[in-house]
Amino acid sequence: MSINIESMIERLWQSCADSIPDWLPMRHVEWLPKAYEVAAQFSGSAKGRSNIYLVLLDYSDRANPYGVYVGMSEYAAAARFDQHKAGIRAAGSVLKRGIEPLIGPVMHLQRIKRGEAARIEIDLAEALTAAGLFVQGGH
Repeated sequence: MSINIESMIERLWQSCADSIPDWLPMRHVEWLPKAYEVAAQFSGSAKGRSNIYLVLLDYSDRANPYGVYVGMSEYAAAARFDQHKAGIRAAGSVLKRGIEPLIGPVMHLQRIKRGEAARIEIDLAEALTAAGLFVQGGH
């Protein structure tokens, strides 16, 4: 089943990449619905400049092929991902294993107060771990 999904997503990207929203992941991740479910339990009440972001990690050399990095930044998820990959204040797990930002699950956790974002980052990482995902970051 996942092989068919991967090929369908690849064909979708090839034919209409310009119109695909940036929150749609580029590959099939079995636990992504669970990540949406867990992240939906969190909310930021105050407006600010901090963003919670997730990065899909490649662990294809291990039993579970994907992991997730949980982070907080004043930059948008895609910009912060690019910084990690360029080695700018990079987490080793994202630098070495980062595939793409997972924007969808945390779209509602953007532009929140720094203190709230710091708390949510930790709590979200713990909740995703408790849900069975392999989590890095979240400190």
